[in-house]
Amino acid sequence: MAVIALVGNKGGAGKTTLAINLATGLAHRAAEPTIILDADPQGSSLQWRAFAESETAPGVIAAQADLERLYARRRRDYRHIVIDCPPSVHAPQTLAALRLCDVALIPVQPSPLDLWATVHIERAVTQAREVNPDLRAWLVINQLEPRTKLSRLIRQALDELDLPAAQTAVRRRAAYRASVLEGRTVLDLGRRGAEAAEEINNLISEVIAS
Repeated sequence: MAVIALVGNKGGAGKTTLAINLATGLAHRAAEPTIILDADPQGSSLQWRAFAESETAPGVIAAQADLERLYARRRRDYRHIVIDCPPSVHAPQTLAALRLCDVALIPVQPSPLDLWATVHIERAVTQAREVNPDLRAWLVINQLEPRTKLSRLIRQALDELDLPAAQTAVRRRAAYRASVLEGRTVLDLGRRGAEAAEEINNLISEVIAS
């Protein structure tokens, strides 16, 4: 069983988009039962699932009120649980997710604001390891635009942080936005989403299934 938390300290980092795509990718592997616990009061994962057209889309359960109780009830029913956290490391749902999860993924866009926001996440991960010593945490470069100078420098900047960065980066692709609007994921788009789907599967292999 793998419990994966998508954690961030600012909005707009692409946390929910990664959550639904990772959950779908995990569900596709060996057809293993996977669920998303939407712990974000904005309820974006729930909104996506409400009009999801894909028959293989993972289920989403509202978990804003009592994440730990819901996790305890559902843990035996699913092979993988993905937790979509609020955009604040100080939120009680985020702190609970860090205590519960095996892997915390922190999407980071190539921007100074995103890099500065990770400082608080590093502290929260360190504190969570006092009760969850096996917690693994990875920074994930998200919405990468390889041709920009800032994107070329992001790896160097991340090396200055205490948390490791995944080698797999998620590029800024129209397929991610289009799939969400269509109630699907990039893994459901066929050739249109092939490159994005490869990124998702590579990320799973690197930081979750390894």
